[in-house]
Amino acid sequence: MPSEDPTIFVLFGATGDLAKRMVLPAFFELHTRGLMPETWRMVGNGRGDVSHLDFRGHVKEVLDEFGPKYTAEQWDAFVEHLFFAGGGFEKSNPGSLLDVLQEAHDDLGPDARYIHYLAIPPSAFIKITEGLDEHDLIRDDSRVVYEKPYGNSLASFHELDDLVQSVMKEEQVYRIDHFLGKEATQNIHVLRFANALFANIWCKEYVTQVQIDVPETLDVADRAGFYDETGAFKDMIATHLFQVAAEVAMEPPASMRAEDLQDARESVLAAFRPLEADDVVFGQYEGYRELPDVPDDSQTDTMAAVRLWVDTDRWRGVPFVLRSGKQMAVSQQKVILVVRTPQGPLTHVPASTIELSLKGTGEMQVQLVLKKPGPDLDLVEQRIDLKLDNGTDSSGLPPYVALLHDVTLGDRSLFTSSAGLERAWTAAAPVVDHPPAPVPYRPGSWGPSESVRLTGDVGWVLQDAADGS
Repeated sequence: MPSEDPTIFVLFGATGDLAKRMVLPAFFELHTRGLMPETWRMVGNGRGDVSHLDFRGHVKEVLDEFGPKYTAEQWDAFVEHLFFAGGGFEKSNPGSLLDVLQEAHDDLGPDARYIHYLAIPPSAFIKITEGLDEHDLIRDDSRVVYEKPYGNSLASFHELDDLVQSVMKEEQVYRIDHFLGKEATQNIHVLRFANALFANIWCKEYVTQVQIDVPETLDVADRAGFYDETGAFKDMIATHLFQVAAEVAMEPPASMRAEDLQDARESVLAAFRPLEADDVVFGQYEGYRELPDVPDDSQTDTMAAVRLWVDTDRWRGVPFVLRSGKQMAVSQQKVILVVRTPQGPLTHVPASTIELSLKGTGEMQVQLVLKKPGPDLDLVEQRIDLKLDNGTDSSGLPPYVALLHDVTLGDRSLFTSSAGLERAWTAAAPVVDHPPAPVPYRPGSWGPSESVRLTGDVGWVLQDAADGS
């Protein structure tokens, strides 16, 4: 249901790449689905001297390229809410933003709620936050959305978060992680807590390894300069995949309320053992250093794999093996539980697996060992596939749409907390402070073969399936 509160959305970085590809299309889809607040206005902000009319033309071009199909009537109903404030924004110079916001209050009323969305480079988070405080744009009911990465080390996390916590309450902060907004990630909760079949085996007694595998075929040519300052470990592992691991490893929360889900995530993140050198492999695809804006001696990882240990009674001794990288063999997003081989009369039986795809609305595959039809006791591996939108009469919300909707409602269950992120960066700190040298790998491959050792005698399930082994 939409919020009833009059709302002014302030989109910082409104003409940037992130707003173009993700945020503006998400706002439009919220509108067309009837999920925006009953009365609202969006004020885009940027350095350029852009008129309201020109900004509206820019948004239309964005939707034509990246948005869903729409009708003229849908566009006409949306465009009337769009405005722009140029001249940038910071503590010493707010540009034209304050004037445009006053016009918005004249239309919506003086008590209209602010939702500030920082779709800007992380290096600008502190400057914008200081500006919001200086110009009294953080009220008691305001909400502020920070894109990732929220810090790129434990020290930079503390620098940013200390400022944020000094000017607003924790419940006003929405640190976005689009992996938590995925329908399939949320379905891990329901699969586990609503089905005893899975709930009872979700522990070290039945699971020998958990793999979270997110290879990508994409390269980084269009944002090589930014990527070279970050790399795969900071961009994916220490942020998104640590949070997915916490979703998998958490204890059952007291309820499905936002605060109880966050408490459960924070508790298990605190049990992540800090990474050691032997638990990490970095790779860099051949040709990466030839890209524009990439130094000839760059040590940036374009692929990272880690073996994470979760020191709880439920998971102690079970490795969580996480991998992500660019220019790899396939594009996939999988959580895979490798089930222990049962004791009994059947020996040398392949391990069963439960595979959860995080793409789209989600898909589950269960790999079982069964008897092959015939007179002899021959075994065969059989895969059972289940698409999670089968049998439903509604389509799921894309991650950014779902998360934006939650912001309008004040639901923080799918957002990372300050305590949770601090614990994630604490576990990642040894690697951030002392990163290993990346091993070269061929574009289109599965990355450096050294990463296989992190899986022990299991191997990468996704890779072995693709190779037919």
